[in-house]
Amino acid sequence: MEKPVMIALDFKDRGELNQFLEQFPEHLKLTIKLGMELFYGMGPEIVRDMRQKGHDIFLDLKLNDIPNTVEKAMMQLGRMGVQYTTIHAMGGSDMIRAAKRGLVAGAREVDLPTPKLLAVTELTSISEKQLSEEQNVSLPMADQVLSLARLTSTAGGDGVICSPNEVSYLKPQLPEDFLFVTPGIRPAGAAKGDQKRTMTPAEAAKAGSSSIVVGRPITQSEDPVVAYQAILSEFN
Repeated sequence: MEKPVMIALDFKDRGELNQFLEQFPEHLKLTIKLGMELFYGMGPEIVRDMRQKGHDIFLDLKLNDIPNTVEKAMMQLGRMGVQYTTIHAMGGSDMIRAAKRGLVAGAREVDLPTPKLLAVTELTSISEKQLSEEQNVSLPMADQVLSLARLTSTAGGDGVICSPNEVSYLKPQLPEDFLFVTPGIRPAGAAKGDQKRTMTPAEAAKAGSSSIVVGRPITQSEDPVVAYQAILSEFN
Protein backbone atom coordinates (compact mmCIF):
# COMPACT_ATOMS: atom_id res chain seq x y z
CA MET A 1 0.00 0.00 0.00
CA GLU A 2 1.38 3.41 -0.99
CA LYS A 3 2.39 5.56 1.95
CA PRO A 4 1.03 9.13 1.71
CA VAL A 5 2.92 12.31 1.09
CA MET A 6 0.91 14.98 2.91
CA ILE A 7 1.10 18.34 1.15
CA ALA A 8 1.18 21.23 3.62
CA LEU A 9 -1.10 23.86 2.10
CA ASP A 10 0.17 26.89 3.97
CA PHE A 11 -1.67 29.50 1.93
CA LYS A 12 -3.29 32.69 3.15
CA ASP A 13 -6.58 32.48 1.23
CA ARG A 14 -8.80 30.45 -1.09
CA GLY A 15 -7.40 32.14 -4.20
CA GLU A 16 -3.86 30.92 -3.53
CA LEU A 17 -5.16 27.48 -2.53
CA ASN A 18 -7.27 27.03 -5.65
CA GLN A 19 -4.50 28.31 -7.91
CA PHE A 20 -2.22 25.63 -6.49
CA LEU A 21 -4.70 22.73 -6.60
CA GLU A 22 -5.87 23.53 -10.14
CA GLN A 23 -2.43 22.50 -11.38
CA PHE A 24 -3.14 18.87 -10.40
CA PRO A 25 -5.16 16.49 -12.60
CA GLU A 26 -8.71 16.13 -11.26
CA HIS A 27 -8.40 12.35 -10.93
CA LEU A 28 -5.35 12.67 -8.67
CA LYS A 29 -6.59 12.48 -5.09
CA LEU A 30 -4.15 13.99 -2.65
CA THR A 31 -3.53 13.89 1.08
CA ILE A 32 -3.49 17.52 2.11
CA LYS A 33 -2.57 19.20 5.37
CA LEU A 34 -4.79 22.10 6.35
CA GLY A 35 -3.21 24.11 9.12
CA MET A 36 -4.03 27.05 11.31
CA GLU A 37 -3.60 29.74 8.65
CA LEU A 38 -6.26 28.39 6.29
CA PHE A 39 -8.61 27.00 8.94
CA TYR A 40 -8.66 30.16 11.03
CA GLY A 41 -9.16 32.23 7.90
CA MET A 42 -11.88 30.12 6.28
CA GLY A 43 -13.25 27.82 8.97
CA PRO A 44 -14.90 24.42 8.50
CA GLU A 45 -16.03 25.38 4.99
CA ILE A 46 -12.54 24.73 3.64
CA VAL A 47 -12.63 21.19 5.05
CA ARG A 48 -16.00 20.53 3.41
CA ASP A 49 -14.73 21.86 0.08
CA MET A 50 -11.63 19.66 0.14
CA ARG A 51 -13.67 16.60 1.12
CA GLN A 52 -15.98 17.19 -1.84
CA LYS A 53 -12.95 17.12 -4.12
CA GLY A 54 -12.14 13.68 -2.74
CA HIS A 55 -8.90 14.55 -0.96
CA ASP A 56 -7.83 12.97 2.33
CA ILE A 57 -7.40 15.66 4.97
CA PHE A 58 -4.89 16.10 7.75
CA LEU A 59 -6.38 18.88 9.89
CA ASP A 60 -3.40 20.14 11.84
CA LEU A 61 -4.61 22.41 14.65
CA LYS A 62 -2.40 21.10 17.48
CA LEU A 63 -4.94 21.40 20.28
CA ASN A 64 -3.53 21.89 23.77
CA ASP A 65 -5.92 22.81 26.58
CA ILE A 66 -7.69 21.31 29.58
CA PRO A 67 -9.17 17.86 28.83
CA ASN A 68 -12.83 18.94 28.78
CA THR A 69 -12.19 21.75 26.30
CA VAL A 70 -10.15 19.49 24.02
CA GLU A 71 -12.78 16.73 24.16
CA LYS A 72 -15.56 19.11 23.08
CA ALA A 73 -13.40 20.57 20.31
CA MET A 74 -12.48 17.10 19.05
CA MET A 75 -16.16 16.14 18.89
CA GLN A 76 -16.57 18.95 16.36
CA LEU A 77 -13.54 17.81 14.37
CA GLY A 78 -14.71 14.20 14.46
CA ARG A 79 -17.90 15.24 12.67
CA MET A 80 -15.98 16.82 9.77
CA GLY A 81 -14.80 13.63 8.10
CA VAL A 82 -11.08 14.35 8.23
CA GLN A 83 -8.58 11.48 8.25
CA TYR A 84 -6.01 12.87 10.71
CA THR A 85 -5.85 15.58 13.35
CA THR A 86 -3.40 16.72 16.02
CA ILE A 87 -2.88 17.57 19.66
CA HIS A 88 0.25 18.39 21.68
CA ALA A 89 1.55 15.37 23.60
CA MET A 90 2.71 17.68 26.38
CA GLY A 91 -0.96 18.31 27.20
CA GLY A 92 -0.73 15.09 29.20
CA SER A 93 -2.40 11.70 29.32
CA ASP A 94 -5.81 12.94 30.52
CA MET A 95 -5.98 15.39 27.62
CA ILE A 96 -4.95 12.73 25.08
CA ARG A 97 -7.65 10.35 26.34
CA ALA A 98 -10.22 13.14 26.24
CA ALA A 99 -9.23 14.02 22.68
CA LYS A 100 -9.72 10.42 21.57
CA ARG A 101 -13.13 10.22 23.28
CA GLY A 102 -14.23 13.37 21.53
CA LEU A 103 -13.07 12.17 18.10
CA VAL A 104 -14.79 8.80 18.51
CA ALA A 105 -18.05 10.39 19.67
CA GLY A 106 -18.10 13.03 16.93
CA ALA A 107 -17.36 10.57 14.14
CA ARG A 108 -19.94 8.11 15.44
CA GLU A 109 -22.65 10.79 15.34
CA VAL A 110 -22.23 11.16 11.58
CA ASP A 111 -21.36 7.50 10.88
CA LEU A 112 -17.81 8.19 9.68
CA PRO A 113 -14.49 6.53 10.54
CA THR A 114 -12.70 8.00 13.55
CA PRO A 115 -9.81 10.26 12.47
CA LYS A 116 -6.33 9.20 13.46
CA LEU A 117 -5.21 11.13 16.54
CA LEU A 118 -1.60 12.28 16.17
CA ALA A 119 0.35 13.97 18.94
CA VAL A 120 3.05 16.55 18.35
CA THR A 121 6.15 15.65 20.34
CA GLU A 122 8.82 18.30 19.84
CA LEU A 123 8.48 20.68 16.92
CA THR A 124 11.07 20.14 14.18
CA SER A 125 12.07 23.80 14.60
CA ILE A 126 13.34 23.04 18.14
CA SER A 127 17.03 22.28 18.47
CA GLU A 128 18.79 20.26 21.21
CA LYS A 129 20.10 23.58 22.61
CA GLN A 130 16.60 25.06 22.84
CA LEU A 131 15.26 21.85 24.41
CA SER A 132 17.81 22.18 27.19
CA GLU A 133 18.04 25.93 27.64
CA GLU A 134 14.48 27.09 26.89
CA GLN A 135 12.32 24.10 27.87
CA ASN A 136 14.62 23.03 30.73
CA VAL A 137 14.45 19.40 29.57
CA SER A 138 17.48 17.40 30.70
CA LEU A 139 16.80 14.45 28.37
CA PRO A 140 18.43 14.24 24.95
CA MET A 141 15.98 15.05 22.14
CA ALA A 142 15.48 11.39 21.11
CA ASP A 143 14.64 10.32 24.67
CA GLN A 144 12.29 13.26 25.18
CA VAL A 145 10.43 12.36 22.00
CA LEU A 146 10.32 8.67 23.00
CA SER A 147 8.83 9.59 26.38
CA LEU A 148 6.10 11.67 24.72
CA ALA A 149 5.43 8.99 22.10
CA ARG A 150 5.01 6.30 24.78
CA LEU A 151 2.66 8.61 26.68
CA THR A 152 0.62 9.11 23.51
CA SER A 153 0.38 5.38 22.80
CA THR A 154 -0.58 4.49 26.37
CA ALA A 155 -3.30 7.17 26.40
CA GLY A 156 -4.90 5.96 23.15
CA GLY A 157 -3.27 8.13 20.49
CA ASP A 158 -2.69 6.59 17.07
CA GLY A 159 0.72 8.09 16.36
CA VAL A 160 3.02 11.04 16.66
CA ILE A 161 4.34 13.93 14.63
CA CYS A 162 8.09 13.80 15.02
CA SER A 163 11.30 14.52 13.19
CA PRO A 164 12.34 11.81 10.74
CA ASN A 165 15.64 11.73 12.63
CA GLU A 166 13.91 10.08 15.59
CA VAL A 167 11.84 7.41 13.82
CA SER A 168 14.41 4.60 13.66
CA TYR A 169 15.00 5.02 17.41
CA LEU A 170 11.28 5.19 18.29
CA LYS A 171 9.81 2.53 16.02
CA PRO A 172 11.14 -0.62 17.75
CA GLN A 173 9.89 0.67 21.13
CA LEU A 174 6.25 1.33 20.18
CA PRO A 175 3.33 -0.78 18.87
CA GLU A 176 3.60 -2.09 15.32
CA ASP A 177 0.59 -0.10 14.10
CA PHE A 178 1.72 3.18 15.69
CA LEU A 179 2.08 5.97 13.12
CA PHE A 180 5.14 8.17 12.61
CA VAL A 181 4.20 11.24 10.57
CA THR A 182 7.28 13.26 9.81
CA PRO A 183 7.65 16.88 8.68
CA GLY A 184 11.11 18.32 8.12
CA ILE A 185 11.40 16.62 4.72
CA ARG A 186 13.62 18.28 2.15
CA PRO A 187 14.68 16.77 -1.19
CA ALA A 188 18.43 16.64 -1.72
CA GLY A 189 19.72 20.16 -2.39
CA ALA A 190 16.57 21.96 -1.20
CA ALA A 191 16.74 24.83 1.30
CA LYS A 192 15.97 23.83 4.90
CA GLY A 193 14.16 27.09 5.76
CA ASP A 194 13.26 27.13 9.47
CA GLN A 195 13.53 23.36 9.87
CA LYS A 196 16.41 22.24 12.07
CA ARG A 197 16.11 18.41 11.86
CA THR A 198 15.57 17.26 8.28
CA MET A 199 15.84 14.23 5.97
CA THR A 200 15.24 13.49 2.31
CA PRO A 201 12.15 11.43 1.35
CA ALA A 202 14.32 8.35 0.73
CA GLU A 203 16.02 8.72 4.11
CA ALA A 204 12.64 9.11 5.84
CA ALA A 205 11.38 5.95 4.14
CA LYS A 206 14.45 4.01 5.23
CA ALA A 207 14.02 5.30 8.79
CA GLY A 208 10.45 3.96 8.86
CA SER A 209 8.21 7.04 8.52
CA SER A 210 4.55 6.09 8.00
CA SER A 211 3.96 9.26 6.01
CA ILE A 212 5.78 12.51 5.36
CA VAL A 213 4.65 16.13 5.38
CA VAL A 214 6.08 18.34 2.64
CA GLY A 215 5.23 21.99 2.05
CA ARG A 216 7.48 24.45 0.30
CA PRO A 217 9.45 21.95 -1.84
CA ILE A 218 6.10 21.23 -3.53
CA THR A 219 4.03 24.38 -3.10
CA GLN A 220 6.84 26.73 -4.17
CA SER A 221 8.13 24.51 -6.96
CA GLU A 222 8.01 25.71 -10.56
CA ASP A 223 6.06 22.52 -11.36
CA PRO A 224 4.27 21.32 -8.20
CA VAL A 225 2.82 18.20 -9.87
CA VAL A 226 6.23 16.97 -10.99
CA ALA A 227 7.74 17.83 -7.58
CA TYR A 228 4.94 15.97 -5.75
CA GLN A 229 5.19 12.88 -7.92
CA ALA A 230 8.97 12.78 -7.59
CA ILE A 231 8.76 12.99 -3.79
CA LEU A 232 5.95 10.40 -3.67
CA SER A 233 7.98 8.03 -5.82
CA GLU A 234 11.15 8.53 -3.79
CA PHE A 235 9.32 7.99 -0.49
CA ASN A 236 7.64 4.79 -1.70
